[in-house]
Amino acid sequence: LRRLILCAMLGALVTPTAAAAQNDLPLIPWPRHIERVTGEFTREGRIELRADSVSAQLVAYAVDLIENEVGVRPMKPGLGARKAVILELETRSDTTESYRLAVSSDTIRLSSGSEAGLFRGLQTLRQLLAMPGGRIPALRIEDAPRFSWRGAHLDVARHFFPVAFVKRYIDLLSRYKLNTFHWHLTDDQGWRIEIRKYPRLTEVGAWRKETMVGKNFDPYVGDGTRYGGFYTQDEIREVVAYAGARHITVVPEIEMPGHAKAAIAAYPSLACTPGPFEVWTMWGVHEDILCPHEETFTFLENVLTEVMELFPGRWIHIGGDEAPKKRWKESPVAQAVIRREGLKDEHELQSWFVQRIERFLASKGRRLIGWDEILEGGLAPGATVMSWRGVDGGIAAAKAGHDVIMSPGSHLYFDHAEGPAELEPLSIGGNTPLDRVYGFEPIPPQLQGAERDHILGAQANMWSEYLKTPADVEFKLFPRLFALAEVAWSPTEARDWGSFTRRLPAGFAALDRLGVNYRVPHVERLAGDRVFLRDTAIVELQSLLGAGTIRYTTDGTDPVATSAAYSGPLRIPLDTGAVTLTARLFLADGRSSPARSARLRRTTLRPAETIAAARVAPGIARRYFSRAFRTARAVAQVTTGTPTIADSIARTGRERPETYGLRFTGFVRVPADGVYEFMLVSDDGSVLAIGGEIVVDNDGMHSETEKAGMVALARGLHPLDVSYVQGGGGASLRVLVRREGEEWEPLAGKWLARPRN
Repeated sequence: LRRLILCAMLGALVTPTAAAAQNDLPLIPWPRHIERVTGEFTREGRIELRADSVSAQLVAYAVDLIENEVGVRPMKPGLGARKAVILELETRSDTTESYRLAVSSDTIRLSSGSEAGLFRGLQTLRQLLAMPGGRIPALRIEDAPRFSWRGAHLDVARHFFPVAFVKRYIDLLSRYKLNTFHWHLTDDQGWRIEIRKYPRLTEVGAWRKETMVGKNFDPYVGDGTRYGGFYTQDEIREVVAYAGARHITVVPEIEMPGHAKAAIAAYPSLACTPGPFEVWTMWGVHEDILCPHEETFTFLENVLTEVMELFPGRWIHIGGDEAPKKRWKESPVAQAVIRREGLKDEHELQSWFVQRIERFLASKGRRLIGWDEILEGGLAPGATVMSWRGVDGGIAAAKAGHDVIMSPGSHLYFDHAEGPAELEPLSIGGNTPLDRVYGFEPIPPQLQGAERDHILGAQANMWSEYLKTPADVEFKLFPRLFALAEVAWSPTEARDWGSFTRRLPAGFAALDRLGVNYRVPHVERLAGDRVFLRDTAIVELQSLLGAGTIRYTTDGTDPVATSAAYSGPLRIPLDTGAVTLTARLFLADGRSSPARSARLRRTTLRPAETIAAARVAPGIARRYFSRAFRTARAVAQVTTGTPTIADSIARTGRERPETYGLRFTGFVRVPADGVYEFMLVSDDGSVLAIGGEIVVDNDGMHSETEKAGMVALARGLHPLDVSYVQGGGGASLRVLVRREGEEWEPLAGKWLARPRN
């Protein structure tokens, strides 16, 4: 799947010059154009910094950067240094982030028409100065970002992070040329921004009596410890100024009408019901939302007025997601607004609510952003959509002429695990590995012409239900931020997975110098149940880190620092039964990767069905069940309904948007004897069975997750059954197949057959 995504979505095209340069230049993200020339710049001797017409703030930043990377503070001009770093602010009306960087034997010249461009170029210079050996090859770089919005989000409502860490987070974003920090400041579990007109928002709303332990929803278990915190307005200004010095725009999010229980706990009259209310101690979606009466709008306009005074950027995020309509359905006030405004239902009431806020923000010269639920019931005219439930909302918004930031949970939710959730630290779930982030394409192929221009860029989201400390956030942020940086900055044709992984070790080395608690990449090529048609399994292991020692066990235990060290392909006998191979990467400082295991076993070919060719036809039977299921297994038990014929195993997009089930039955057509691997990628659950035996189990309610399974099949037809459940939120289903050693391809067309009627 990962190779397929990269080939299909990126094309994996690199010019010969770029390909050669990428072999040894540790740059992330990769520049738009780079040309190697003869010579090299060495860091030996003193270096002077020349920076005419550049602000004192940027000069000070450049001085510190050079000193941190070289180890010696640069000299002022005219003191006899033989080498120079020159910053040039060109006299042209250019407010973009483009820059040019030229390296010769005695000079590094960085030029741009804007200080933002100079700042981005300094990040490239930082990485060049950190090259081992102190030698930088002579080169010329011309660079500019692909997208204007390159963002990362941080939720401080579920767990609160101090100002010092928020500034560190911003600094990490800036190092990899991101330019937007989305600050999620309010939610059901806490209100984190001082609003002077409403002091109870922080006196009451910033504190919850306790926090749920783990995932103990039912029965509920709390930790019994009061929790909270908030940022004063002076602290907000401090953070905004810090981000501004790094040419990062801070976008505040004040949630409405849902995810507002902390505000309602502080001011109960904002609700449609009398309460009582308290700041929520659990995670999820609560039914108490803001009531659409005039007091609510007075409150929100007063709050947003103070917010706009603190945040000078263009955009204000108002959330708009996951707002249950139960309270509005039961509220005489809400129903009266529906009748008065001639609205059809509560969905149109939410649209009316959002449009009223949008008009207020527009009157102050600001732009509203909301999650893609703001599309429901009609979109506010000037609103920008942040598409999180897949990319469909973004596609619809762009086609309607609205700007879009792509932020799908399938690829850019960094609070998700980077592998199977059961093998990772406790998280909200999901499975968003590094290569999935790297394979994301922000502009869907469904958009053409001017529609494509409405995609402003991409953003990763960091929700903090299960992230209690700054170290937890850093673990989730890296190395996936490296991939996001390249997706959002680099031209499509320059993105190449092989090159990217070769540049990763330098990125990890930079994080080591900063003391970042990044996730040590797990050992590759170990997952699930692997089958062999021979008595000996030959297994190769690898790591993306470029350092450390892979250690492994074959007795089902997790490797420790004294376990056997991997030094080449393993030959593991299978003649006495299945073997569990487990491996971890250990670093010199004692850190290690999450463990990865595979169950290795010998198998035999499953015989093909004895069916005459005349009795089968192309395609597969597809049944759609327009009702709620909890699992894909439950869907697999349903045989009623008249099937339609499909040529692939996938959603059509015409299904009802939330709860339904799909079941596909027929045959998989196997072209030759061998071991085959099947992959299910789905949001929510899916199960694939062959001949009544489950091969891939990806069941359950979860965000887009991929799982694979292997089976040995004889040439011919084998009964196939794929079930899928959609339970809300994002929706996706893809099924892929490959013969061992070959490339993935969709399970469609030539692979499928069905009984002829």
